[in-house]
Formats: sequence, C-alpha cells, structure tokens
Amino acid sequence: MMPPRFISAAAGLLCLLAASSVSRADALSELSDFSVFDNIDLEQLAKGRPKAVRGAAMSSPRFLSVQICWVVPGTPAQQVEALHRWNPASHPELNILLHVSGPDFSRLGDAPRNAAVKALVKATEKLSPKLQMSRAEAATFAGGASPKERGIPPAVVTFWSDLLGARYQAFAAGGTAAQSSYDHTGEAINPGEQVSRLLQDQEKIRKQFAPLLDNSGIGRGAGGRPEQFWELLEIDKKGVLSLGATYGRPGAGGTFQVAEVSYYASGGYDTALTFHQMWPVTIDGRPFTLVWRGDLISSAEVANLRGIGRLAAEATFKKDISKSVGLFLRDTGGNR
Repeated sequence: MMPPRFISAAAGLLCLLAASSVSRADALSELSDFSVFDNIDLEQLAKGRPKAVRGAAMSSPRFLSVQICWVVPGTPAQQVEALHRWNPASHPELNILLHVSGPDFSRLGDAPRNAAVKALVKATEKLSPKLQMSRAEAATFAGGASPKERGIPPAVVTFWSDLLGARYQAFAAGGTAAQSSYDHTGEAINPGEQVSRLLQDQEKIRKQFAPLLDNSGIGRGAGGRPEQFWELLEIDKKGVLSLGATYGRPGAGGTFQVAEVSYYASGGYDTALTFHQMWPVTIDGRPFTLVWRGDLISSAEVANLRGIGRLAAEATFKKDISKSVGLFLRDTGGNR
C-alpha cells in the first residue's frame, strides 16, 4: 500500500560505507533477531520469489502487520538508487492516481475524473462524516456548486490544498506529534498517537530502527531531513488523499535503513509505516542484497473484523505489499 521513496543524497555515503561488508551469518542473525523470519536460505530465496508472511501479533484490532523479504542482485547502494527512481504511479493496478514530491498541491487539479475521484468530490461537498479531518478543518470548506466541466471543482481543490498544506507544514515543524486529530466524525483518532502505538506494539522493529527513528519526525517531534510527498489513492473505489515522509540512513558495512510514514489520510486508514532494512551479501561470489520490508497499518476499516473477515483483510494486505514489491523488481531488473 505504501510504496517506498528514498533520499538519494544518502546513496553517496552508502557507497563509501560499502567497502566493508557484513557477513552472511551476521545478516541472517540480525534478521532473525527483529523479524518473524528465521532459518532463511539465501540461495533459495535468491532463486525464488519474495517471501511474504503475517507480521508479529498486534495488540489493537485496528492494526495489521506484514513482513516480506527477498534477495536481489547488486549492492544496497544500487537498490537505494533504483527505489529512488521507481515511480509506482506508473502502475494502475497499485491504485496510485497521483504521486507528487513536495508541497505542490495545485497538482490536485490534474486528477483524473474517474469514479473514485468523483466519490471524493461528492464526499467533500457534503462534508461526509467518513472524511478524516478535524472539526476546525471541516469548518473552512467554502462550498459552491460543482462546475460541469471535467476535473475537480475549484472549491474542492482549494479546500484540500489548504488542509494538506497546513498538515504538511505541521509535520515539517513538529513531526507526527504535531498532527491534529480526526475528530470531524465525532471519534477523536489522532494519527500521531496511532504511529506511536504501532511502534510500541512492534518493539523489536522499533529497536532495530531506533537510530533512524530518533533522528526523524516519526512518533515524535520534528527531526532529520525527510523527503515529503503527497498522493491521491483509490481505496475501496473511493479517492483518498494522503501525506507521507521518508527517511534514510546508511549503516556500517554497507547496510541501509529506510522508514516511511503516512501521517495523514483522508479515509481508508488512519496511518501507516513502512520499514526497509538492507544488507550486502555474497552468493556464488557475486554481490547481492538481502532486503527485509515491514508494513504496519492502523485502520478503522478492520477494527470490527473477526474470524474469516479479518483473515481476508490480512490476506489482502499481504497481497497488496507483494504486488508492489513484485512490480518494483520487474521494473528494475530484480526478477531473475
């Protein structure tokens, strides 16, 4: 659901660190220490498809977790560069209608006039209680009749541009801790608090990424220098606007970590986190990269699911992540 974006400037430093490398045993030991993966066979993983599994148990019915790992030819530095160049919005099956780096919210006017976008426009004009925003944000909608021409009405573009812009600046100044609650619906859900709870729930992952998280705006105040972006997504046939930020950190021995947070969503889910850990490994004398990815999400849509319904939601989440990874590998030559 949340495709990765990377800060390309870090790739240069990663190349400098790649002169020394972690051993295969060290990489596998580290992987087993913080993830659900154990007894991974690198040779078999390198020959096959990425392996996706349900993540560690979560304490809240709102939470879902998926972990996936794979082995790809090349070094972590090359993977970082490939991920930076990759554009997931080029794949309609990922339901990313727009992906924009930086705060150019005027691009919302370029959105396709499809059924999902029409649903977002209709919900906005009615200030649907299903839209996630604060009461103060909802009060700023000026309204106005929808023009018949193609595209999103100017009043809707202005409303969302202002809302997204204010939350974008709030994150830059104060991290996830500065995000206002979704209390327009009457149930006050704070996305920053949900991020913190997701991290608390996955203590092993939080500890593994602590050096990166402690210098970020994820689960705390402002920190680091993230690459911010916004997206227009299609979730359950409805348009959803989201804001996100990505942080990257080179590590010892040519390793690399990335953490991405979706700190605002107009619907579909509360917030989401995506982590990547990469290790350089050697297989048959050739350089490869062992990649672990972990996705955590908080969503009211799954809170009341039980039994088969919840299993289906978990399966769909895992399928979405696997699809995104598979398309990335296909586009960047990672499929063997």
